[in-house]
Amino acid sequence: MSLKDLWIGRSNPTLSFEFFPPRDEAAAARLWESLPDLVALKPDFMSVTFGAGGSTRDGSRQLVRLLKETSDIEVVAYVAAYGLSPDDLAVVLRDYRELGVESLLCVRGDKPREMIDYTPHPESLSYACDLIAHIRGRYNFDMGVAGYPEGHIEAESIESDLEFLSYKVQLGACYIISQFFYDNKFFFRFVERCRSAGITVPILAGIMPIYNLKLLENLAGFCGATIPGTLQSELAKIPPDDKKTLSEFGVQFAVKQCRDLAAFGIDGLHIYTMNRPRSTKRIVDILRSENVLPSP
Repeated sequence: MSLKDLWIGRSNPTLSFEFFPPRDEAAAARLWESLPDLVALKPDFMSVTFGAGGSTRDGSRQLVRLLKETSDIEVVAYVAAYGLSPDDLAVVLRDYRELGVESLLCVRGDKPREMIDYTPHPESLSYACDLIAHIRGRYNFDMGVAGYPEGHIEAESIESDLEFLSYKVQLGACYIISQFFYDNKFFFRFVERCRSAGITVPILAGIMPIYNLKLLENLAGFCGATIPGTLQSELAKIPPDDKKTLSEFGVQFAVKQCRDLAAFGIDGLHIYTMNRPRSTKRIVDILRSENVLPSP
């Protein structure tokens, strides 16, 4: 199925989950154990990330294969161009095509943080725009791109960031998945700017539940996501070692975010699961019980 057909005639937002390839055997065991519970929620599609510089290339392919073989849910494979040689990129795209992948999320990618002396291939593609143009001329994939409600952390300005996003859509991107945010006003303004710029493709809201404080702070700092003062104040009331209360707070905060976003009339909710099923399942179950999301 062509992913862009998901939004034709819909009156409610799509639901999608993101996974990343496990980094060791213990993490793999936890993921394999949790996947059936998340697949059973019947999201409209699932995405699999691609490590910086191709660092998780094999793991990404294996996870995509597993999801394709064990469910009938559409799988979107990330492709990050940074660092890859033309031959490596050709192998990645060929493998995904052979696995039956029809949709890609095309991103520039980053330098692997754990590889101090990493040197990208001199012929690697420098920007997501280059990747989209490269794929469009050679393969028949639906392509999506990332969007940044608060602007990409390396962008010169919000305006220049929007210009690049508009260019990606002109090149063939048919949907946008946003970076996560904790204040919905950033997403609302982002959608308004996109529509004013003539971008008409579906724009999905990226939701990162609060799993723990360290992860929240690290990811927000790395991605440039604002942690609102009101959220910081609420989190400060929770004892640092009270994981149960923090987990439930994270669930309820995400539910409220999603409830308000759905009332705004968004195209979709994309949950960054961090391979942790319990919070995602709780969030989806609550939203469906409130008819914010339809039953599968």
